[in-house]
Amino acid sequence: MALGELFGEVLTLCVDAGLATVGVIAIDGTKVAANANRDRTLNYEQIAKAIIDEAIQTDAAEDAVHGDRRGDELPEIVATTQGRRGWLRAAAQRLEQQRAEAAEPIARARPERLLETKRRLEEDLAVERHANERYEAYRARGVMTDGRRFGGPPKPFVVPDTPASKINTSDPDSKLVHRMRGWVQGYNAQAACNEQHLIVAAEVMTASPDFGHLGPMLTSAQAELEAADVTDTPGVVVADAGYWHLEQMNEITGEGIPVLIPPDSSRRKSPRPGWDGGAYTFMRSVLATDYGSALYKQRAQLIEPIFGNTKHNRGFTRFQRRGRSAARTEWRLIATTHNLVKLHRHFTARAN
Repeated sequence: MALGELFGEVLTLCVDAGLATVGVIAIDGTKVAANANRDRTLNYEQIAKAIIDEAIQTDAAEDAVHGDRRGDELPEIVATTQGRRGWLRAAAQRLEQQRAEAAEPIARARPERLLETKRRLEEDLAVERHANERYEAYRARGVMTDGRRFGGPPKPFVVPDTPASKINTSDPDSKLVHRMRGWVQGYNAQAACNEQHLIVAAEVMTASPDFGHLGPMLTSAQAELEAADVTDTPGVVVADAGYWHLEQMNEITGEGIPVLIPPDSSRRKSPRPGWDGGAYTFMRSVLATDYGSALYKQRAQLIEPIFGNTKHNRGFTRFQRRGRSAARTEWRLIATTHNLVKLHRHFTARAN
């Protein structure tokens, strides 16, 4: 949308002012409530019943107006680690990405939203069933992709006949996301900033954990900067332990960009079981040095004040519009105004 595109235009102004440095790129996320009631999160049977109830109410209202002149009948509702768990999770993630790329506005009318949520749950089940069939075929080969043989038969698994998950009927794109004070129906609003506290990327994710968002956020930041004529390679990328994703980290470092992410949460008193040796030990040793420690400490100093100011000072704690696309536009508008304030302060400081 046009409002969302303002972000890139303002970023270009910041580049001209010399604010778009890339010595340090800090990435983090914050949970923002959606324009949706958590109590409107229903399962498949509840949604099917709601569709019927909605149709009955509509017929009753029309009968009150038109009497016996209408002959419509109520339509019949027809239910239309790695390992298996990893295959199913990857398939669900691909479906979520496809939905994000083809995002459409959320319908205003409740009957339309109910039909859409029912369709999505059925699609979820179809994707799960297909991924399970592919996994069963993979196991039937008897050998892994690296040539090793499987240790034994897979654990029994039965795909349910009807969708087992739930979906919110107010905003089907939103999910239950976890924040410090518990769960909220909302989105995971992600941001990347530089050492000038300038936001260089702003995206909205539906998955509650930050795991898996490191690569996409850095890619988004580089795309935004490149569009603003900044082609310098980031000096270092810093993020908290929730972003530890070894494949993405290896891919980024392979491009010549150092990554500093602790393998252990700050709440842990000892390393996670099994998380030792290799990249885990190497990262801990880097973060234990004075230079590595000083670089990583910039993460909290750079990105966290932005979220604090956005939520507590500016009062942005809830999206006003529904749907991931609309929420992304809102979040980018918030980031745009943040950058405009930075730009204004930059010029007023120079004037003084």
